[in-house]
Amino acid sequence: QVQLVESGGGSGQAGGSLRLSCVHSGDPYKYNRMGWFRQAPGKEREGVAAIYLNLYSTYYIDSVKGRFTISQDKASKTVYLQMNSLKPEDTATYYCAAGAGGKWYLEDSYDYWGQGTQVTVSS
Repeated sequence: QVQLVESGGGSGQAGGSLRLSCVHSGDPYKYNRMGWFRQAPGKEREGVAAIYLNLYSTYYIDSVKGRFTISQDKASKTVYLQMNSLKPEDTATYYCAAGAGGKWYLEDSYDYWGQGTQVTVSS
């Protein structure tokens, strides 16, 4: 089994910063990639960023490039999403996910999901 526990959501002003954390635990052979997804009200869930845990390679959707950074601390098995220059359109529930194979930005490429954490950005 794999467990994911997110923290760090909250409210912020446009132009501000927030950092999300996701602690992952369980069978390390079941996943090699961690991703962050988000879902805004009335919209589909979208992949925001991903990191391959052994290669450290990272991926982002265009709308967050240059503003968000995904990273990991292997010792504590924590994956972070540092969000800078926040915009109101970043408002969503953010989920971390663990998986292997497939496209990093597709939900079906992930087998394990966290409970979600709310991020609200005001203008």
